Amino acid sequence: MSIGVLFVCLGNICRSPTAEAVFKKRLADHAWLGAQVHVDSAGTGAWHVGHSPDPRSIAAAQKRGYDLKSLRARQTCTEDFSRFDYLLAMDHNNLSHLKQIAPQGFKGQLELFLRYSAGNQTEVPDPYYQSGDKGFYDVIDLIESASEGLIDVLEKRLG
Repeated sequence: MSIGVLFVCLGNICRSPTAEAVFKKRLADHAWLGAQVHVDSAGTGAWHVGHSPDPRSIAAAQKRGYDLKSLRARQTCTEDFSRFDYLLAMDHNNLSHLKQIAPQGFKGQLELFLRYSAGNQTEVPDPYYQSGDKGFYDVIDLIESASEGLIDVLEKRLG
C-alpha cells in the first residue's frame, strides 16, 4: 500500500515546498514509512509555475538542514485528487479552493496541515510579504511540528 501526501499553499514558493522538504527529510528517518509515502507540493495559483522556491525560504530551510533548491512550483490540478490521499492546505483560503475543485466522491483527507500539530494555531502564515526572515523560520517551526503528527498518523495507518 502506498500513500500520497500533497502540501498546498498559494504560490508553491514558500510554505508548501518547505513542507515538502521537511516532511521528506522526516520520512527518511522512518525508512520503512518513507518507502511507502509519496510527497509533493503545489500552489492554488499559477503565478510561479516552474520557478524555484523563494530565496528566503531556501536560505531558512538550508540553515535548518532542509534542501529546497531542486523544487519547482506547480499548480494544483484535478488529477491531484486521484494521485494523493492527503491534500493538506496551509490556510483556510487554500483549503476552500481545494474544496471547490475537488471531484465529487473524493474520499481522501482534505484539511488544514496544522491539524496534525500539537499547537493551537490552525494556519501556516504566509511569510512572503513579511519583512525580515523571522516569518520563514516560524513557518519551519510549524511545519516540523505538524510533520511529526502526520508521521504518527501514517505509521498507525500503515503499521
